[in-house]
Amino acid sequence: MSKLCGLWGRPYVDLSPLIDTSCFAELDREIVLGLCRVEPSYTGGSLKWMGVVAPWVHEDPYVDYGQVIGGFSREEFRDFVALGEDPAAFDLDRRREYTFGDETEHPLTRAQMLYLKYRYGVYFPWKVCYHLLENDRWEDKHSGAGKDFSEEARAVFPRTVGFIRSLPFVEIGRCVIFGLEANDHAPAHRDTEPGSALGAAQSISFDPRGDKRFYVCDREGEERTVVRAPIYWFNDMDYHGVEADPFFRYSIRVDGVFEPEFVKRLQRLHRR
Repeated sequence: MSKLCGLWGRPYVDLSPLIDTSCFAELDREIVLGLCRVEPSYTGGSLKWMGVVAPWVHEDPYVDYGQVIGGFSREEFRDFVALGEDPAAFDLDRRREYTFGDETEHPLTRAQMLYLKYRYGVYFPWKVCYHLLENDRWEDKHSGAGKDFSEEARAVFPRTVGFIRSLPFVEIGRCVIFGLEANDHAPAHRDTEPGSALGAAQSISFDPRGDKRFYVCDREGEERTVVRAPIYWFNDMDYHGVEADPFFRYSIRVDGVFEPEFVKRLQRLHRR
């Protein structure tokens, strides 16, 4: 019996039988050239503080910025907020009341990310994070209401945006390029707590090069499956991460709501 939440008894669903990936070499060329022209951000440096990592990850030596910021002295906090957009907005004596970074009211500036990395050794798994279509909050990543691909994304990644628009969604709430530098890894974490939702969050991930060793695993890390499909859907209630490799890797994740007919086709193909 599998310990994974999975999808229809499988660790993930290969979508390539239903979605044409013959354009992936062309998309890879556009994406790589485009990443040289835009300004990606960092993400993932506070997964331990957020409480979403697998149990064994808490014991690894990689430094989490949520934990670092939580331990700042008054002087350390002053230096940190001085690198933000509005240092005067913070009361140094109330520093424990503020939260910073992903999914907070105070996103990190580029200077703050670099400072946390250079001064405190914080590890940011994804040093290339670029939103083709932005979401305001984690909770709205499946809603397309009032959202569209950015003007920059449409100009720099036109073929990629066109491919994403062709995917079987009735609405798209978030679309992100996630890239890892050589020798970096993404720690095992999960996006949704098992039992907190009636079904698996609907998303499509694709890896145009096919060289990103994305995996899903169980709570103990014993049942680990590397995804071998170029385009796939996985259950983000399962712990997942990316293995380290000596070269840059990336993939794109699209979150939204599937077309009902697409779901029916998947059910016919994969239900036992």
